[in-house]
Amino acid sequence: MGKVYVFDHPLIQHKLSIMRNKETSTKEFRELLSEIAMLMTYEITRDLPTDPVEIETPIGHATVPMLKKQPICLVPILRAGLGMVDAILKLLPNAKVGHIGMYRDEETLKPVPYYCKLPNEAPNSSILILEPMNATGGSTAAGITVLKERGCKNIKVLNLIATPQGAARVHEEHPDVDIYIASMDEGLNENAYIVPGLGDAGDRIFGTK
Repeated sequence: MGKVYVFDHPLIQHKLSIMRNKETSTKEFRELLSEIAMLMTYEITRDLPTDPVEIETPIGHATVPMLKKQPICLVPILRAGLGMVDAILKLLPNAKVGHIGMYRDEETLKPVPYYCKLPNEAPNSSILILEPMNATGGSTAAGITVLKERGCKNIKVLNLIATPQGAARVHEEHPDVDIYIASMDEGLNENAYIVPGLGDAGDRIFGTK
């Protein structure tokens, strides 16, 4: 069964608290999201395999660990997931990037896929789905389904904030997928927005509202 990992590091929590404030500017919100994404990636990649490599330092010979040449693919769910990509690429510059387009029908609240473009290496890659907000779990679960339909197996989810309902739905549909979050919030309001949350992440990243 997939697990939910909550990163309670003080730096992550401090930055997330500033992001929640409705007075936080678009520029600062975007910067904080990038910083948190980097901090969380540091932990998520803890189990990446390494190989011993022979090198020469300025002083002498050494056998040192280097990452295996294992393909990694970042897959942001459009559009808010884009706000996490550049920061993670700073740590994983050789990662490939795919995209999944998903929007929520405001009447049915169900996710509607409209776009998917993945690197050729995706089926054999370690996949990291990027989506800041996991509210109902619908778009995250649907994104995983899209990936699995295209042969992807090794999938992890990176959310900034999730709800118990959202995490439960992802694990109900995909019990093999682990979820990594900075906060598990209380739940959803009547419009299926996360409470207390931080508003619409896409609007706050791109300044569209």
